[in-house]
Amino acid sequence: MHLQHTPALASPLVLILLLSSQAAGPATDSLASRNESLLARLHDIQGLSDAQVDGVRAIFRRSGYIGQGNPAITVHPRTPAQCREARAQAGLADDDPLFERICHAKHMAPLYDPARERPEDARVCIDQYEFPDIPCEYPVVWVKAREAAQICAAEGRRLCDAHEWEGACEGRLQAPDYRFDLARGRSDGDAVAGMRAAHNRAEASRKTWGYGPIERPGVCGTGGSKTAGCNGGSWTGCGSNTFPAGAFPGCRSALDVFDLEGNAAEHMNLPLDPSQMASAGSVELGVTEMKGSWFVFDQVHAHEDWCRWRAPYWHGSRVMDPHSHANYHLGFRCCKTL
Repeated sequence: MHLQHTPALASPLVLILLLSSQAAGPATDSLASRNESLLARLHDIQGLSDAQVDGVRAIFRRSGYIGQGNPAITVHPRTPAQCREARAQAGLADDDPLFERICHAKHMAPLYDPARERPEDARVCIDQYEFPDIPCEYPVVWVKAREAAQICAAEGRRLCDAHEWEGACEGRLQAPDYRFDLARGRSDGDAVAGMRAAHNRAEASRKTWGYGPIERPGVCGTGGSKTAGCNGGSWTGCGSNTFPAGAFPGCRSALDVFDLEGNAAEHMNLPLDPSQMASAGSVELGVTEMKGSWFVFDQVHAHEDWCRWRAPYWHGSRVMDPHSHANYHLGFRCCKTL
């Protein structure tokens, strides 16, 4: 996830012009129509109710950017059909009856510690695929952290806390380890820096990635390419050239969660206080944590990306800040408390 090259969204004037063009031009209609097709699949495949679909639709429409990339310039390197073929050759089934029974939802995986627990002991589940959490569907990007939290809530889910995402990646859910004592009385940026440094020092001796204990290029969706001339993050200049979710059968954690490396980078919640933990039922939430590398990471290895590595405070804000960050390769996935 190379967030150093992803400036903020367009100005309000540009957004107004974009929305005007969406009302009149074919490129905009294409974004709207593609989103409507996606919403229909959320209804039919994920089983969202009409009311839930309407809630997600409203968030998409307020944004004007949310979707699977700018259709005018996005070029996905693999098709959904190629994704389905790769999964079939690897013997991967889209549905898991045990997981569905535990999580009471499709395409979610229970989070637990296999050394001492069974899947049935899980108290939380996570989307197996990047939102919209449908195998071989392109990730939704251009979504702010606030919007990600709202979309998860509209589905009856919630944004994941950082330690939950890390547990899904590492293959074992551990107890929260946030150094809240290092955050008290400090600004958000200073709190994140102190907590991050302590966490990364403690975890550095046992690095692991979302597919195993050795870092290897090519296992996940990190071999894509940016749009020619992409200047770092504009809607008109940078296509969301992502892979279909789950297209890399080997890019799967020990808890059967896909694409925790590569493809879209992902929003999650980093609490700075116990009262900000989504896993404890908070709706206040903490600050943004964005990681998971991205689809050109094989060419631009911008930073560390092991599972429990916590990132710098890139484009940092409170999760629920209306101006939280969005860009062409940044998506999310949801969690669900059982």
